[in-house]
Amino acid sequence: MKAAPSRPDLGGAPGDSPERRNLSPAALYEHAIRRDEAVIVSTGALTAETGKHTGRSPKDKFFVKEPTSRDAIWWHPGNQPISTSSFDRLLARMQEYSQANPVYTKDVFACADPRHRLRVRVISEFAWHSLFAHNLFIRPNADELRGFEPDFTVMALPSVKADPAQDGTHSETFILVHLGRRMVLIGGTEYAGEIKKSIFTALNYLLPAKGVFPMHCSANVDEDGGDEALFFGLSGTGKTTLSADPKRRLIGDDEHGWSDSGVFNFEGGCYAKTIRIHKESEPEIYAAVESFGTILENVVYDPRTRVPDYDSDEKTENTRAAYPVDLIPNAVLSGIGGHPRNVIFLSADAYGVLPPVARLDDDQIRFYFLSGYTAKVAGTERGVTEPEPIFSTCFAAPFLVLPPETYADMLIDRVNRHHAQVWMLNTGWVGGPYGVGKRMSIAHTRAIVSAVVEGRLREVPTHVDPIFGLHIPDRVPAVPAEVLDPRGSWADPEAYDRQALKLRKLFEENIHAIGKNAATAG
Repeated sequence: MKAAPSRPDLGGAPGDSPERRNLSPAALYEHAIRRDEAVIVSTGALTAETGKHTGRSPKDKFFVKEPTSRDAIWWHPGNQPISTSSFDRLLARMQEYSQANPVYTKDVFACADPRHRLRVRVISEFAWHSLFAHNLFIRPNADELRGFEPDFTVMALPSVKADPAQDGTHSETFILVHLGRRMVLIGGTEYAGEIKKSIFTALNYLLPAKGVFPMHCSANVDEDGGDEALFFGLSGTGKTTLSADPKRRLIGDDEHGWSDSGVFNFEGGCYAKTIRIHKESEPEIYAAVESFGTILENVVYDPRTRVPDYDSDEKTENTRAAYPVDLIPNAVLSGIGGHPRNVIFLSADAYGVLPPVARLDDDQIRFYFLSGYTAKVAGTERGVTEPEPIFSTCFAAPFLVLPPETYADMLIDRVNRHHAQVWMLNTGWVGGPYGVGKRMSIAHTRAIVSAVVEGRLREVPTHVDPIFGLHIPDRVPAVPAEVLDPRGSWADPEAYDRQALKLRKLFEENIHAIGKNAATAG
């Protein structure tokens, strides 16, 4: 009789071991299940809960104020300093924990372009966090893993918690970035997104010195290559959905660099929102979400059938799926493209006053890039009826390390050098604000995107919006003329004027605040 294979070490022995280093997805599944970290749902995906933190904790993120980086960091309220002694104390606590408990090591790359590649080591308490790193970063082959020495190390140990009184943090949760020692410490949170975003933060510091513009955007290219497009936008604006176009090839869905050679993906995977995802509207993403190896975060499922309920927001609106980019059938597996011909800023305007599409000049590129605008719908609390504006500088405020003008200058330089056109698209409301107007038709938005990336709007005449000064195309194929006229779509044009002037004032106040922060930080 053939002997049964011996089981791998599934935990219990102290510290790291070869049995928990660079495990395959199948092995990490087994570890996660046996350790009660996650469950398998009916689709074959692995689903985990992230506890009280169902998103990032920006108020718990700190930069170590140390000699090599302190003079370069933009010390605005979002980039909080912490002392080297606090970092050392928490690092010692993490090292003590990892020596006494099982931890997982995953060696990966960031940056698809080998000339700018960063070797990253992720040390995690959870097996599913190791699988997350496997899915989201670029996966080295066996030869590349031999003698792997990291350029940057991330330690993600949720069981290690800070003592605010002793450690100088705001809570027991902490994300500490030490740019001098090339380390990130993450404790007190099980939200895996902190792992990937910590490396994006590091790249926002490291790459500009190499002449590479780091971007929080998705990117795709036409089937023949040579017609790349970038999509900037905050959560809920359609960045992932619109870049996953079956007629084009996906370079990446979230983070990219723009070098002298072109654009390249920072990652090897996608981190897509799954709330209310449907096969009919997002077939490529839906198929990836329902695959073996994919990790679902905080997705509700039937406990008996294990069928996921993507419509449920019982645990959070921010339900997520992390999967390798090669699960998207038309992905560019090299993660590398040429110089973009079109750059698109996406805003879901709940005030209902921005045009569905506008062409931007240099001054407007700077203004709207620094603004990084979208708007949340009105809240459900009694008396809260107004949309809430969200401004995230350069569409990436939580991850910026250098002053924002540095990134704006890099964008405009590349746009001008490579003759790209920049557009702003409103994927939010038309005909009135949220509660009065209606959400922009996804069919019309897709038609606008197609016209932009295919170059069919480059020579179309434009007219100037009198309040925002935006250049609105006179016509877009397959989009009714009345859709392109935000003021005309309102039942009361004077109400539109009042709302538009209100939003313009909010933009101006935000730009003034950015300048004030820059002056204070400088």
